[in-house]
Amino acid sequence: MALTPPEPLEPPPLKPLEIMLDWYPGPQHAALFIALHRGMLERRGLQVTLTTPADPTLPTRLLAAGRIDLAVSRQPLLHLQVDRGLPLVRIGTLVELPLAGLLLRDDGDLASPAQLAGRRIGYSVEESRELLLPLLLKPHGIAIEELELVDVNFSAVNEMVDQGLDGVMTPQRLGLPRRLGDEGLSTHLLRLEEHGIPRHEGLILVANRDRVGGQRESLRRLLEALAEATAWSLEHPEAAWALLAEREPAMDTPANRDAWLSMLLRLSARPAALDRGGYARFEAFLHERGLTETLTPVGRLGVDLGAP
Repeated sequence: MALTPPEPLEPPPLKPLEIMLDWYPGPQHAALFIALHRGMLERRGLQVTLTTPADPTLPTRLLAAGRIDLAVSRQPLLHLQVDRGLPLVRIGTLVELPLAGLLLRDDGDLASPAQLAGRRIGYSVEESRELLLPLLLKPHGIAIEELELVDVNFSAVNEMVDQGLDGVMTPQRLGLPRRLGDEGLSTHLLRLEEHGIPRHEGLILVANRDRVGGQRESLRRLLEALAEATAWSLEHPEAAWALLAEREPAMDTPANRDAWLSMLLRLSARPAALDRGGYARFEAFLHERGLTETLTPVGRLGVDLGAP
């Protein structure tokens, strides 16, 4: 009797996940791209697709409609959109520290938020107009209506230079100053956390709250991969940047190279962990100042999928 070896077992199919970024790929997304290009996601049975939005307002709205699996977003925007009834919940943290700030031209006379009345200020994301600028102005008795606001979308550099804006509220405070400098425009940065706005997470992963139950295992494996990617990047910062520059050549710009080490130190080493106290304090801060209608409990804002 001739015996033949059994046919090799087929590996289980990879679980697909589509994640939409909040912006063009940059160092702030490093954990996602490192995990993808080093096979950390595939080893965990995940087939992750990273897409870039045509408009920065799209990702969370597509997520709320069930069109994508996850969106990269920002903590202030999450508070605002949950207050408005969108079924969103934070499931992971990519960047622990704030990335938003107000960039002001050096060739003007602006040095303080108290001088912003009547000025032309650009913004590119919803929470800048609805939350961050009002919070910055309120202690100085200035209403948001006293500013001339310009929606710069993805074109902050062109709008600052071509339209002569006095400043721009940006979620890209590490890279944008260099990009403006390369165009001959010198700026200085007002860090929001130095002007009374509580520290908050700069970049988070958001899921549709109604779908988290069915995605829990896949999301847990995703967060494990991101933790591994961040740890490897911190141990091998030069190799990590070389990998990003090779596999994502559009990311390899002078501004991004300058920002890499500063951004690396801001990446979350424990992306699953939820800072419950930080989310509660930021929510209370917004509610006390009348920028959210209801005081949302932390359990509606975020979950810790790494918890037992």
